[in-house]
Amino acid sequence: MSRLDILIDAYREIIGQVDDLSRPGVVDTPKRAAVAMEFMTRGYDQTLEEVVNNALFETDNREMIIVQDIELYSLCEHHMLPFIGRAHVGYIPSGKVLGLSKVARIVDMFARRLQIQEQLTFQIANALKQVTGAQDIGVIVEAQHLCMMMRGVEKQNSRMKTSAMLGAFQDNPATRAEFLNLLGR
Repeated sequence: MSRLDILIDAYREIIGQVDDLSRPGVVDTPKRAAVAMEFMTRGYDQTLEEVVNNALFETDNREMIIVQDIELYSLCEHHMLPFIGRAHVGYIPSGKVLGLSKVARIVDMFARRLQIQEQLTFQIANALKQVTGAQDIGVIVEAQHLCMMMRGVEKQNSRMKTSAMLGAFQDNPATRAEFLNLLGR
């Protein structure tokens, strides 16, 4: 039995507990939900090597590089409800730069797993360090969590911000300030 078939059966069981599976609007929902879950968790099927795909380039540049406002969509590992936001990634190269789209792909790879935002932020920073060899990295993630908006405290306007600062982004106030200033924070 394939993973998709297992997911379809699981969704059939869950949906059957809250609705009538023969109702026209939900007859095909178990399959649609299973396909959506596979898509939303496709990060488990990706490796950093595949995502980067050798898009590393030699450079003498030692100035900060920032990719800002990378949309991200993830599922909270506690309630399996979405959190939606943006990642801002900066680094100071130490001999290599990463292809621009690969930064966004790294964010997506980790976001497309059951996740907590705090861990996601550090996973992005550590992956960038591993791939580029850069020691000076800053990552900020800001997101809205539907587990906090749709249930529990039901706070619609709350936003969570997390940061992972490595090297000079952590140790040098001027580097941190430059990063935050360039982000407009």
